Amino acid sequence: MIRQVSRNALRQRIHQRFRKKLRGSAQRPRLCIFRSNQHIYAQVIDDQGGRTLAAAASNEKESPAKASGGNVAGARQVGKVLADRARQAGISTVVFDRGGYLYHGRVKALAEAAREAGLQF
Repeated sequence: MIRQVSRNALRQRIHQRFRKKLRGSAQRPRLCIFRSNQHIYAQVIDDQGGRTLAAAASNEKESPAKASGGNVAGARQVGKVLADRARQAGISTVVFDRGGYLYHGRVKALAEAAREAGLQF
């Protein structure tokens, strides 16, 4: 009998395997992405201290643009906002954690927008 594995369970296994090799520190925190069907979320996390240093999401009320998080334009806006908030917190370089998702579409758009806005990774 063949066991079916859901897409989310597969993504979580990939993410755990990736996280074994990747750690964020105070000098170089981890930029972590979570993508749902309607929204996209991003955080800059210090794994050693166990705290979030900056965060942005497509469903925030005070979001500067009303673009949907379910499309590439919304992901770009989230990337720009996150980079601005990270720079305000004194963060210039991060380690990119794609969260088990392919580097494609919204994940790629968010990463490239964060790079263009000043984050280095």
